[in-house]
Amino acid sequence: MTKSFLLPDLGEGLTEAELITWLVEVGDTIELNQVIAEVETAKASVELPSPYAGTVVALHAQEGTTIEVGSAIIDIADDSEEAAVVEPAEKEERIPVLVGYGVAGEGVSRRSGRTSSAPVASAPVSSAPVSTTPSNGRPLASPPVRFVARQEGIDLADVPATGSHGEVTRDDVATYLAKPEPAAAESAKNETRTPIKGVRKHTAAAMVASAFTAPHVTEFITVDVTPMVELIDKLRATKHFRDIKLTPLALVAKALLVALRSNPSLNSEWDEVNQEIVTKGYVNLGIAAATPRGLMVPNIKEAHTLGLKDLAQALTNLTVTSKEGKTGPSDLAEGTITITNVGVFGVDSGTPILNPGEAAILCFGAIRRQPWEFEGEIALRSVTTLSLSFDHRLVDGEQGSRFLADIASILADPMNLVALA
Repeated sequence: MTKSFLLPDLGEGLTEAELITWLVEVGDTIELNQVIAEVETAKASVELPSPYAGTVVALHAQEGTTIEVGSAIIDIADDSEEAAVVEPAEKEERIPVLVGYGVAGEGVSRRSGRTSSAPVASAPVSSAPVSTTPSNGRPLASPPVRFVARQEGIDLADVPATGSHGEVTRDDVATYLAKPEPAAAESAKNETRTPIKGVRKHTAAAMVASAFTAPHVTEFITVDVTPMVELIDKLRATKHFRDIKLTPLALVAKALLVALRSNPSLNSEWDEVNQEIVTKGYVNLGIAAATPRGLMVPNIKEAHTLGLKDLAQALTNLTVTSKEGKTGPSDLAEGTITITNVGVFGVDSGTPILNPGEAAILCFGAIRRQPWEFEGEIALRSVTTLSLSFDHRLVDGEQGSRFLADIASILADPMNLVALA
């Protein structure tokens, strides 16, 4: 009997996903819960485990194409019966959920863990290096590497592979990109067209919806953060932060969390359906991050419970996960307030758009050494500009101004962290 696996709803009512890469081929024998493909939704990359064990009969989608939820993506035949391709009208139709199909098979891991339907007894043993081109003609590479190559318009077959198993690595792609290329023939208008899909498509839709739904107000404040910079230098020298990457962003995040205690309206949500204002008693702190897949806002769950040391570590973990392209759907869900750090790009300030469903977003600009009035004299000080965008339905001008001023006062005198924490 042949069964069809339909693309499941991968969470939060998503209606489609892009097929990044197949990890199985027609003729492969697969086990229950074996990962068969990686797809990218508007939220994150997701691995699809198979809800059935058996032999792959057909693959219904090509890599790089967009698939609607509920569409058949693969046919799998029971090993106990003769495998046969069936017409769509004869397929067993049901929409499975992503998980919960049973215990995963032991020893199965992606492409290297699947078993082959071909006899193995007669396969000769060879000590030759692993080929970089498997039977399907595609070079070996992990899904994230394939994604980067696709974004850069690279054919992995052209990239020399240095991986231990003959696979193309991230470093191989980076090295290939660094090499000068022959000048390409220019079109009449010298234009490049890139399909709008995946994370960029979702981000664009979300930002447009946010900008035209929530009435934005943005306020600015410039503050002398020399005491904060000096405190960071002192803390870095202590044994407590010896193995922790402490950055100015960690202090800004801690100041925001402390300021929220006196300004809870900044940690709320407008519920249009129920016509209610939902004030959150917890803080899932979002950090806008530039990733290989585009702009994303993963969040630190229950950030209000973390001390400075744990908060700094959480920020480091979030950054590493984002850069490696491993941010999952749960990391992006249920954020309550966001910080965007444009200072890392040397930018002084901005007017950020709210992350959908949140009341406020804080923009942290570059810290610059510049002349500043200090104790009645002009001195060279470390100065930054903070800007706060907020939803004027949820936050009035006084509340937004007090919140921004409270953050600034903490950064100008970090002793307030001791007094207010």
